[in-house]
Formats: sequence, structure tokens, C-alpha cells
Amino acid sequence: MEELLSKIIFPDDLRMLEVNQLPQLCEELRQQIVKELSVNPGHLASSLGVVELTVALHYVFNTPEDRIVWDVGHQAYGHKMLTGRRERFSTNRKLKGIKPFPSPDESPYDAFICGHASNSISAALGMAVANKDRKVVAVIGDGAMSGGLAFEGLNNVSSSPNDMLIILNDNNMSIDLSVGGMKEYLLGLNTNETYNSVRFKVSQWMRAKGLLKEDRRKGLIRLTNAIKSAISHQQNIFEGMNIRYFGPFNGHDVKELVRILRQLKDMKGPKLLHLHTKKGHGYAPAEDYTPIWHAPGKFNPETGQILEGDTKNLPPKFQDVFGETLLELARQNPRIVGVTPAMPTGCSMNIMMQEMPDRTFDVGIAEGHAVTFSAGMAKDGLQPFCNIYSAFAQRAYDNIIHDVAILKLPVVLCLDRAGLVGEDGPTHHGAFDLAYLRPIPNLTICSPIDEHDLRRMMYTAQLPGMGPFVIRYPRGRGVLVDWRCPLEPIEVGTGRKLKDGEDVAVLSIGPVGNNAAMAVENTNAAHYDMRFLKPLDENILHEVGRKFRKIVTVENGVRNGGLGSAVLEWMSDHGYQPQVVRLGLPDEFVEHGTVKELLEIVGLDVASIKKELS
Repeated sequence: MEELLSKIIFPDDLRMLEVNQLPQLCEELRQQIVKELSVNPGHLASSLGVVELTVALHYVFNTPEDRIVWDVGHQAYGHKMLTGRRERFSTNRKLKGIKPFPSPDESPYDAFICGHASNSISAALGMAVANKDRKVVAVIGDGAMSGGLAFEGLNNVSSSPNDMLIILNDNNMSIDLSVGGMKEYLLGLNTNETYNSVRFKVSQWMRAKGLLKEDRRKGLIRLTNAIKSAISHQQNIFEGMNIRYFGPFNGHDVKELVRILRQLKDMKGPKLLHLHTKKGHGYAPAEDYTPIWHAPGKFNPETGQILEGDTKNLPPKFQDVFGETLLELARQNPRIVGVTPAMPTGCSMNIMMQEMPDRTFDVGIAEGHAVTFSAGMAKDGLQPFCNIYSAFAQRAYDNIIHDVAILKLPVVLCLDRAGLVGEDGPTHHGAFDLAYLRPIPNLTICSPIDEHDLRRMMYTAQLPGMGPFVIRYPRGRGVLVDWRCPLEPIEVGTGRKLKDGEDVAVLSIGPVGNNAAMAVENTNAAHYDMRFLKPLDENILHEVGRKFRKIVTVENGVRNGGLGSAVLEWMSDHGYQPQVVRLGLPDEFVEHGTVKELLEIVGLDVASIKKELS
């Protein structure tokens, strides 16, 4: 059988195929994704689950003139391979290579940025309103419908004149299993296929007779929705918002998808197509346990064996130290509960969840809700540890201020993936948390240099009278193989001198301080691990202000507004005038690459820090 995928560079080539050839193309595309990701790790299961949908969309719609707006961009590897990037796909997520998520900066086929979740409906509606001559499709899935922005978009779709198509890729998953009422609603939502077929034929006949003009369309939709509810004994939330609903259909039948999309393509008014898909479809290991195969690392594509290498003598991941310590604390303190927005495996809260399911809460992709939910529990006597990836916590900024900080509630915000995260790039770097949280009153903000300090900070945070407490730590492994230590308190607002010196003082915060410690070796520089951004250790700052003419601050976060800015402000307020060199992330979005490569680019590696000591 002649190979098809090798002949397709852009969707125009795809549209030259016969419909009967599309199943073969889907199989070739799926095999190519598995082959590429087995040696160059990335997001596997999500992209496998939408192969047929991706092919059908580009086959039916005139992309890039027609817009496909992806939600949760880790679904889009097949999309990239069909839009001019297959030959370069081996560079995906590598420095200067293909971007980890769709980006209009990379390709006109990438209609919008989509590193995070739930923005597709809002963005697609804006495009549909801006240009009514093109078709616009929003593809939302992987649990993103649980996000509040998705519902805000749906509400506006129902009231703004538009012809957009929303495709709900319903695979009952985010990274872990989806949770919540929307998940249960979608599981129970069923539609009479005969009714859908009859309704479509009737609408085609009425359109041909000129009976479906705009002034009559909404009334007809309301009438048919009422009839449908009576027949099926179901209320449909989407049709209740005057969004025509079709489905659910099998999202892995590419020929059927083409037929349906062709029917819906020119239909007036907003529409929602509900598809059932399976994350990891077509590759048995990924189908069997999708959380691991969301982003499995390198693996043997023939056997499905994940190639982890020897990790016995390596330090643990910070997230695993968090998970083990949280369980340890929860055993001692019955008030402790865990909250995470759809990341129990990603942040290792699944460790506590397995032993204490009644005290751990996965609230779905809903960061703002996670914070306010935690605040409500704290208000009535519980001690929530709310774990959110640093970049995702940006969506909960208002909740942190209004629902936690103002009331001084004892919510512990654990910001995983703080600082540079590597190959996931600018949408996922935890670059801004130190800067955006520092101005908020009543917060305690700290970052551990190693696993021992992480455990001690977690212990301190749950002590009586602590109030809102923020602990930030990075993705990946720490520095201590022997990471267990006694759970002891740290005095809030205290740092420590790691090395004495005379020429220059290095002030660092967080694990990047280990690079600073190596940089000051065999030099006459002093090194202080500040540990707390808020409150600052004023004893250290007075000592440094009196003794040193030059200070170098080191932080794995943006320079503007973080530790360096705090030190400058404090020195100015207290009459000291040292030269302050601020090392941190630049005032630009840092692209993707390995953490080692990116630290060198932004000047936070050992050699770069050492250069600043002279």
C-alpha cells in the first residue's frame, strides 16, 4: 500500500485525497507521533486521541484562512505535522526548534496561543465576530470545559451573532481523570441520533425554502430544543443557551467526522459538536494508563517500556518531597487537607490522595476556584495546602488577594514548577510569582534551597497563627539524595549565611542558590540564602548594607519586582548605597529548551554568576 503521509506537506495536499484514504493516513500519522516521541519526549496521549479529528478538520476546512483554535495545545502534534512541520518535528521542544504548543509566531495555521486551558471559545468567538467571512472552529477538551473561562465564553457565544463551531473533545481526562459535575453531565449526556438526522434534513429543506432566515432561526431552535427535551427526557445545557448541539459521536471514525463537519460547516448560528474520544487511542500502552503516558519521556515504541534510566542514586523530585511530606504532616495534623486543580499526579498530591481520599480534593482545571475553595475551608477551621503550578496560579491572582490575603486566612499555596521549566516554554515558565505576589499584604513568601528546607517550610506553614503562606519550588530533581529530615520550624523572615566573604555579597533565594554556592567557591565573596522574600531578613540586609559595596542578587524569576527589586528598595529606604546587580529572568518571554540551556542564556548558570563577582 502506497504511503500517504510522506506526500503531505500542507493541508492542501491532504485535501487531494479521497475520503476512503483517510483511515490509512490517520494510522500513519499516529505511528509517526509514537515514533517521534519515543526518542524526543513530549505530550503523547492527548495528541494520539485527536488524530482523526485533526485530519477531518484540515480536510473539511480551508485552513489557514478558516481558523482552528486549539484548547490545551498538547493535543496539537498531529496538527503540526500536517501543517508544514513534519520534517522538522524532531526539533519539537528543543532549543530553537519547533515550539511546544501552537503559536501564531511559528505558523499561520496556529490561530492562537494555547499553552493553558479553557481560552479557545473566547478567542474563537472574537475571531468569528471580527471576520464573518471565514469559518472558525474551537476545539476544547482534556478537561478544559471545567475552567471558568470556558463558561464565560459559552455565555457570550449564546448572545453574540456568530456562526462558530465548538468541538468538545470529551475523553473524560485532563492529565488525570476529569472530575466534577461537568464530567458527570457529559458522561450522562446522550442524544437521539434519529432525531438529529431528521432535524438536520428538515433544516436543510427549510433553508432551501428560505424559511431559516436570521429573524426566525432562534425561535425555531427554541422550539426544536423543547421538542427534543420532551422526546429524550433530557435537558441540554448547551441548547438551553441557544447553541445547537450535535452528538455525542465517535471521535475516532474519520469518515463519519468528515461527513458531520461538512454538514455543519455552512450552518448558521453557534453549534457544538460533542465527540467521544479516548486519550492515547491506537497505542495500547497509552490507552491503558493515560496519566503516565500524558508525557512519558523516552520509551520503546515496540514494547511500551518507559526508559527512565537508573534513578536509585539521584535526588528525588521536589514534587515527590512535597507529596511525601504533605502525607506525613496530614497524619500528624487532622486539620490538613489537600487541594489541586487537575494535577494530583503532576504535583504528587496523589500520594496523600491514595491514603486519605476524603481529605484531598481535585477540583478540575479551575485555579481560581481552587484558591477560594481553600479559603472557605480555612475560614471554618481546616488547614488547606493548595498546590498549583506557578504559571497556572496567575489565573487565581484575584482570588489570592480578595479571598485569602484580605482575610489573613491560613491557606498554604504551594507553587510547583516555579522558575524556568524547560521544554514547555514561555506559557509554562513560573517566571512571575515572586514579583506579582510580593506587593500583596499579609502574605509570607518563601522558597527552599533544598529538600530539607522545603519540608521545614511546609511544617512551619501549618503551625497555628501563620496566615497565608506561599512556598515556591521548581520542576525536577533537588540536590539531596538523603532528603528526609526532622520536621522542624523555621523562624519566618530569617535567612542564613552560607559563606563569609569580604569583596561582594551574593543574596539568593530558592534552589538557584545552589548555582550561586558553586559560583562563590574559591572566591572572597559572601553568600546568603535569603529563604524568605516576604518578610525579608533585615538583620542580614543591615549586615550586608554596612559591610559590602557590591551586592549580587540571584533569583529564578523575573528581575523586575522580585528579590533584587526588594533589596534595592530596602537599601534605599535605609540609607545604604551599594551597587546592586540583579540576576534573574529578563523582561521578555524566555523560549523553550532544557533548563540547563536556558539558565546559561539568561545568565543564571554557575559561570555567569561567577563573572558578576569581580
